[in-house]
Amino acid sequence: MVKKSVIVIGSGVGGLSIAILLAKKGYDVTVLEKNASFGGRGGVFSAKGFQFDMGPSWYLMPDIFEHFFSLIGENIQDHFTLKRLDPSYKIWLEEEVNPVEMTSDLERDAKLFESYEPGVMKNISIYLKEAAAKYNISKHTFIYKPFNSVLDFFDKRTLFLWTKYSVISSFHKHIATYVKHPTIRKILQYPLLFLGTSPYKAPAVYSLMNHIDFEMGVFYPMGGMTKIFESLHSIAEKNGVKFKFQTPVKKIIVDHKKAVGVITNEGALRADIIVSNADYQFTEMELLDKKNRQFNQKYWNSRTMAPSGFILYLGVSKQFETLKHHNLFFAEKWKEGFEAIFKGETLPENPSYYICAPSKTDPTVAPDGCENLFVLVPTTTNLKLDEKTIKNYRAKILAHMVKTMNLEGLEEHIIYERIFTGHDFSELYNAYKGTALGLAQNLMQTAVFRPKTKSTKVKNLYYTGANTNPGIGVPMCLISSQIVYKRIHGITHGRPLSAADTKFDTV
Repeated sequence: MVKKSVIVIGSGVGGLSIAILLAKKGYDVTVLEKNASFGGRGGVFSAKGFQFDMGPSWYLMPDIFEHFFSLIGENIQDHFTLKRLDPSYKIWLEEEVNPVEMTSDLERDAKLFESYEPGVMKNISIYLKEAAAKYNISKHTFIYKPFNSVLDFFDKRTLFLWTKYSVISSFHKHIATYVKHPTIRKILQYPLLFLGTSPYKAPAVYSLMNHIDFEMGVFYPMGGMTKIFESLHSIAEKNGVKFKFQTPVKKIIVDHKKAVGVITNEGALRADIIVSNADYQFTEMELLDKKNRQFNQKYWNSRTMAPSGFILYLGVSKQFETLKHHNLFFAEKWKEGFEAIFKGETLPENPSYYICAPSKTDPTVAPDGCENLFVLVPTTTNLKLDEKTIKNYRAKILAHMVKTMNLEGLEEHIIYERIFTGHDFSELYNAYKGTALGLAQNLMQTAVFRPKTKSTKVKNLYYTGANTNPGIGVPMCLISSQIVYKRIHGITHGRPLSAADTKFDTV
């Protein structure tokens, strides 16, 4: 029997994982990537002895990773070693003198919360119990579900979730019913940035992020986040997946409303199935003819995109005792900060920001005695920044870091520097409006309201990655590929994909 052929456009985590799933099922899979290497936003580069993860830096939801590796017949421990971070992260607050550390150990974190608001742990315990229930029910009912319509919400467990717990009300208002102190509220709200959304716009179902944060822990794969992508690439090749790099796709060939191939810089390639891990808007508006698009430009203009970012990759010939692996600065004007990200038209004047210092955990990512710093300032999308603006903003952020976090000598010890902005996201990843993450996960861009993993206009055309279900983040992209697998093979349930569903041959 002739194998069915599959072309996967893009080698981000969604592309790599669907390539593995289909190759293990016996398909002939080729991955086409416009850039020189795999990983998409999870790329990596090295310079002057430093190794920089370019994108994802938080390893959360370890159960999702473990499930995927187990599903494809791999022991995750054979591919990389995880280290649980303690503290999970450190926070500097503009309105307070001393920073605080969060540990994902509720007994220890409770002391901090009680110092802000005596007696609050009674409410937080109730809140986190509900958050855990939301996570577990969601994971087994609709995170893995191939949504077609709102009717897909109406199963027994999902209805239980919607009727028993706060799901669609404002995340901000939901937290306010449990916690009064503004600092605790900020700590509970900040994980919404992982979803590219604002706590003032996100639905309360995303309180499940606090269960992930406080009760599941924060981890780091030794050798860098790139180990995840290296492992997936290696597993894909082991299963026969072919990769063609520096091969941008120019058009998806559609014949009688059926995807039959693609046109690349090297010519036409035919396939029975096309899966796009490229930016959803780019795929629709640039790779498909107008008659084959599900959405027009008016639709995309109306969407709320996750923030872009002003990023500094810094190699520093000095180490700083005040920094931990993950570091956050929270500006006092919290709501105004989110409005600047989602409604502003310029770089934020008084931003909250994030610093990752993986060299605190992993000596392989920086030379001896040096620090590897990834500095991310979330910004609005679609910014046009000239060199002077970039230079001035860089100086502003560095000066603020030095003053706030006691990083004396930072500027003069920078021996490598690279600046990355929304323009670069668009150039490297075809990211719409330079978004760093994709479509924000507000209420009207969640679940059934998110673009689907299967085209409604073109047969045998599928989509995987952060812009489709279930959403943003490396674990969610692993799940999106499993939803695509379900669609291809007519599996409709909302449970995690299982060995019984796939019946893979071992390799």
